[in-house]
Amino acid sequence: MATVTRLYDTHTQALNAVSDLEAAGVRADDISIVSNNTDNWHAGHKHKSDSHSGPLGDRNGDGENDVADGAGKGAATGGMLGAGAGLLAGLGMLAIPGLGPVVAAGWLASTAVGAAAGAAAGGATGGLLGALKEAGHSDEDANVYAEGVRRGGTLVSVKISGDDEARIESLMDGRQGFDAATRGQAYRESGWSAFDVEAKPYTSEDISRERSLYR
Repeated sequence: MATVTRLYDTHTQALNAVSDLEAAGVRADDISIVSNNTDNWHAGHKHKSDSHSGPLGDRNGDGENDVADGAGKGAATGGMLGAGAGLLAGLGMLAIPGLGPVVAAGWLASTAVGAAAGAAAGGATGGLLGALKEAGHSDEDANVYAEGVRRGGTLVSVKISGDDEARIESLMDGRQGFDAATRGQAYRESGWSAFDVEAKPYTSEDISRERSLYR
């Protein structure tokens, strides 16, 4: 198995990429999403009125997604991951030090949440880096992807057989996904070297400025 990961500057691009992957026959169990939620895009997201491609979950009958807030509820969130029809029906919310509020679902999120459940706050971010490396990413790439989420981005990761890698990469790139090499170079040009768990999470204003650099 291989792992293909892309960083998206907006959650809309990432949600559309997930929908494309599922429409192309990729199993929801093989896809994961980890998205910055500093701008609170996930709160109050309506399933029936959602303008994005993809089935956001309607799990409590009123069109709202159930969410767990805080890493202390990681175990409960882990139990929700992957529930419902399609990956996006399992979205849950966590507060992860160094990243700020995060919305996540799928195997990568489940691995990170498992490492964080019941642990000190710092373990949650370590869980994300560890999960990325366990999935086959280098330490350098894992740091870039974690930094990307801190800066307002959304990760989509897919487990695939090696002979399907090119097709999946093409699908994900079609929604303006960036790999670690491309975005890491841009970060390093601004003086960045590695993800820092002690760094302050980006504010909505910081994220808006960051996104404007890549339009």
